[in-house]
Amino acid sequence: MHRYAKRVASITLVITSAFMLAACNRSPGTTTDGKDNSSAATVNGKNISLSEVDTLIAQQSVGQQVNMSPLERATARLQVLDGLIQQEVLFQRADKEKLLPSEDEVTQAINAKKREANMSEEDYQKMLKDSSQTEPQLREVARKQLSIQKLLEKTVSNVTVRDNEVEAFYNANKDRFVSPRGVALSAIFADALDGAGQFPDDAKSDLEAKTKIDTIYTQLRGGADFATVARQRSEDQSLLRGGDYGFWDEARLKQAGLPAELVSNLFGAMRPGDLTAPIRLDDGRYVLLKLTDRRLQNEPQTLETPGVRDQIKKALVDERQKVLGAAMRVVAINEAKIENHLAQSMLKDPSMLGGMQPVSPGTASTTPAAAAT
Repeated sequence: MHRYAKRVASITLVITSAFMLAACNRSPGTTTDGKDNSSAATVNGKNISLSEVDTLIAQQSVGQQVNMSPLERATARLQVLDGLIQQEVLFQRADKEKLLPSEDEVTQAINAKKREANMSEEDYQKMLKDSSQTEPQLREVARKQLSIQKLLEKTVSNVTVRDNEVEAFYNANKDRFVSPRGVALSAIFADALDGAGQFPDDAKSDLEAKTKIDTIYTQLRGGADFATVARQRSEDQSLLRGGDYGFWDEARLKQAGLPAELVSNLFGAMRPGDLTAPIRLDDGRYVLLKLTDRRLQNEPQTLETPGVRDQIKKALVDERQKVLGAAMRVVAINEAKIENHLAQSMLKDPSMLGGMQPVSPGTASTTPAAAAT
């Protein structure tokens, strides 16, 4: 199924990016007649305040030296507000279709993000404090995002692809289905720089790493099983696969920094089952390679080649799901009653857009009428 969320790398931003609106869920002030003076937009009567828009802009500018002119700020507000409007439309539609997540599902989603970021509870609380968020605010945003995810998944769940469509795609794109010239390798590593204790029999110095790889080489030359030794002694995650390092085409081998002579031997003098001598890589690791299979020239793939039919089907399903997801958004927005007060105020008085003088990204106004000042 098409993935709608992207993983982010920064520990602090994993949760704030995934739940980036957490600090925005604050109740705006209202007048005695019930009209919200700080309303940037409403979706079926539900208010989106200008402070929410500015808070999100500020969050996205954390750690950056950004000085926006009033005109740039007005543009940013319109773009961010459009995203908030779409989110609210989809959330309300998910609510209408009874797709809201349970409290347990919200907790599981937050905990999954914490694990993904390798974040301790202390780190998590610090992240909340640093980003001026509270746990309830974060949970509310997680609830919205999970609801929208469920809505999208329901929308695209019935997408199918017929066999004749797969065949038609293949016939029109045969040049895209080629098995490249390359080799299948297994590997055993000795690494003094990976942090002692991370792997079994961990080398703690370059000398220990070299001695270890030489000893393993002698062991393998004596008839020891490569996969067994890899599981027991390799200092790389491939040990979980018995050292299996996958298939490498010729270009990738050269990019990896392997000696040109070795690459030539993998396609020449060596035979499947042969070992290389110990190699010291540019990053300081030592490695032993075993040639397990090779393809000496590019070979065309057919629909009977393992994985090709499934690959085409998945690609067609993904593209159709993207289109359906976009169509659902359009329909949901068309059916909603949306009032964009921010845009209306700009059209009413364009002179308020200002010039190009820089302003701080954290500066916020309290009314749409001041949207660009």
